[in-house]
Amino acid sequence: MFKALPIQLVQEDSDDLIQLINPEQDTDLKPEDLPEELSILPIKNTVLFPGVVIPITVGRQKSIKLVKKAYQGNRIIGVVAQKNSQAEEPTIEELYRTGTVAKIIKMLVLPDGNTTIIIQGKNRFTIKDFVQEEPFLTAKIELQPEPVLNVNGKEAKALVQSLKDAASKILKLNPELPQEAQVALDNISSMSFLVHFLSSNLNAEVSDKQKILETQNITERGTLLLQYMLKDIQMLEIKHEIQKKVHTDIDQQQRDYFLRQQIKVLQDELGYDGPDKEVEKFRKRAETKKWSKQAAEHFNKELDKLLRINPMAAEYPVAMNYVEFMLDLPWEDYTTDDFDLKRAKKILDQDHFGLEKVKTRILEYLAVLKLKKDMKGPILCLYGPPGVGKTSLGRSIAKALQRKYVRMSLGGVHDEAEIRGHRKTYVGAMPGKILQNIKKSQSSNPVFILDEIDKVKSDFRGDPSSALLEVLDPEQNNTFGDNYLEVDYDLSKVLFIATANSLDTIHPALRDRMEIIEVTGYTLEEKVEIAIKHLIPKQLKEHGLKNSDVKFSKDAVIKTVNSYTRESGVRSLERKIGTLVRNIAKSVAMEEEFDKVITEETVRKVLGAEIFDEELYQGNDIAGVVTGLAWTQVGGEILFVESSLSRGKGILTISGQLGDVMKESAMAALSYLKSNAESMEIDHRLFQQYDLHIHVPAGAVPKDGPSAGITMFTSLASIYTQRKVKAKLAMTGEITLRGKVLPVGGIKEKILAAKRSGIKELILSAKNKRDIDEIEKHYIKGLTFHYVSTVDEVLKVALMKEKVKDPMKFVFSDQKAVNA
Repeated sequence: MFKALPIQLVQEDSDDLIQLINPEQDTDLKPEDLPEELSILPIKNTVLFPGVVIPITVGRQKSIKLVKKAYQGNRIIGVVAQKNSQAEEPTIEELYRTGTVAKIIKMLVLPDGNTTIIIQGKNRFTIKDFVQEEPFLTAKIELQPEPVLNVNGKEAKALVQSLKDAASKILKLNPELPQEAQVALDNISSMSFLVHFLSSNLNAEVSDKQKILETQNITERGTLLLQYMLKDIQMLEIKHEIQKKVHTDIDQQQRDYFLRQQIKVLQDELGYDGPDKEVEKFRKRAETKKWSKQAAEHFNKELDKLLRINPMAAEYPVAMNYVEFMLDLPWEDYTTDDFDLKRAKKILDQDHFGLEKVKTRILEYLAVLKLKKDMKGPILCLYGPPGVGKTSLGRSIAKALQRKYVRMSLGGVHDEAEIRGHRKTYVGAMPGKILQNIKKSQSSNPVFILDEIDKVKSDFRGDPSSALLEVLDPEQNNTFGDNYLEVDYDLSKVLFIATANSLDTIHPALRDRMEIIEVTGYTLEEKVEIAIKHLIPKQLKEHGLKNSDVKFSKDAVIKTVNSYTRESGVRSLERKIGTLVRNIAKSVAMEEEFDKVITEETVRKVLGAEIFDEELYQGNDIAGVVTGLAWTQVGGEILFVESSLSRGKGILTISGQLGDVMKESAMAALSYLKSNAESMEIDHRLFQQYDLHIHVPAGAVPKDGPSAGITMFTSLASIYTQRKVKAKLAMTGEITLRGKVLPVGGIKEKILAAKRSGIKELILSAKNKRDIDEIEKHYIKGLTFHYVSTVDEVLKVALMKEKVKDPMKFVFSDQKAVNA
């Protein structure tokens, strides 16, 4: 309010300012004084009201031309506000239709080239129609006459007094406004000019001022203005209260400071520990630390800073926590490794059955560490399906080395600060989880498990995978920088072991820093041994039973593995054993009679009907049904590809929620089959007169990948020739349009799935033979492998000459029924 007073803006042409000094004088122009077409000057950020004098800086070319021409003539122009204050050249649509006729009192050309005009508002008008836009806006207008007002009426007098009181209150609440404004306010007796004068200086949006200008009745105009002024008063009162409260708080802080100084003197007299003594304790603790010179200098600098901070200030506990964290970190405090390799091998064998490749790698690391004491810690990544013992293997390694054990779950971590920490300047800053766990272990060389590293996420808070690059690089992690610590910390002696279910989602650069060790699933024999040696004793202990209370027969364990679990790991198997043990625990607690030996019959009774058949293979009585092999994050699985033909127009339908790669495999298989139909004795009319439907069961489960290429081709060959597929046969391999069979991954998991499902023969790409050679013999015992390079070789192995029972009879439009 009263940001600028019109009476102070003009220093010349005093005859033109008589309306400000004597506002009762008539300022209205008569219609005959106006031209038929009035030049329109758009203005932004303000609204011109009748009787008010304001300066305007003119910068637009159109506006400069308008002002110069008007100044040379009768000096009368029309002024309207623009809706969008940001628009440099407003369109006609961006202008309000109600404005004020103005007279140019003075035109000044400033040294910087800008032109400033001083104008006084006359009459309100409404634009009827725009006549021209160039070289400047011209419009036909209609004057808005001011209705006759009874200035001596009670309502008018009350409104005038209310407006003056509100304006006076605003002047008192806002000390930045000039005191001359009150004098100018007291000299105004005209209600019309008072409303316009206050509206011009109102602290409000252009749209609100325009609303006042467009209001026809002067009384209503004044009432609307009063509403806006009262809102302004409320805001100023709130601002005044806030400033008063802040001033009071500052005074309170000064008082508190003197009181604290007195308390400090009293504490010294009574022998209580003050901030100075706390700092001295920290210095003594620091003398025992084995940190670097850089860390020691930084710590002493932080202590000196702590002394300068007021103990009651908000920064004090933050600085205190930082100093304590530095002291709590185990700087170069190492546990002594146990290099008894025979003992280590015994511990690994006791805790984990199988996993020979992983155990060998761990023993190799221990052997090298025994010979070379300053060896940097390797970064191992145990990769495999859930439940195979990846995480618990880390605990066994720590036990074998007699090192501290730390585990950090990375599943769902999406904030970079979880790894690197927050900067100390942030509210609630904390160090990263890496250093927090190192502090918890109280050792600089623990076995550190980074669990589920493949499930790290990234979002707007940063990429934790990138933050892990320095942690998991033996060449860099000796100077690991945490944002909170601000000093390099040595992680090179830490034995990092990461675990993952899938390598696809791991950052490529991160994967390159780790040594990948595959931990595959277990065979039936291994699961039985794991259950007897580990799972059953563990479950008995957890359920409060002794080994003498119950015994599991080997047949019962085999039944549980085959009929109630179907996985690569043993997690589900452990749950089923837990169910059996709880049944015994209930009988013991209720003092009921029970059979102390769990047999197959007991398993069936407690666990219910078999969830899985011992052999999932479905036979070969139907044409077009072929068994394939797939890899998933939880191990290998078998899948079936089904094909069927029906009379139609040769339309191909693919279903089963397949991904793009799998659909392309189906189309490639069909294309190769069409191009080699003659050699396979397939009638070409089949492709034109019969619709083909390819389906992969378990339609709710998304499937993708190239592994099912030869499986789909064999299914198509079988349905078009109606020949049987060889019994208990499964296959995996990618197909090309030239009929080549390419190698695929996940071979070991797929073989275990095949064995679980009763498959006896497997067809693989010839290049996958190298994968078979690396697998231990007991995994592939009882399986026959056929290595192929082309799909023709696949058909020689997979398709029998014998046709299925009741083969389809194909009927073509140009002949009678034909047997396939």
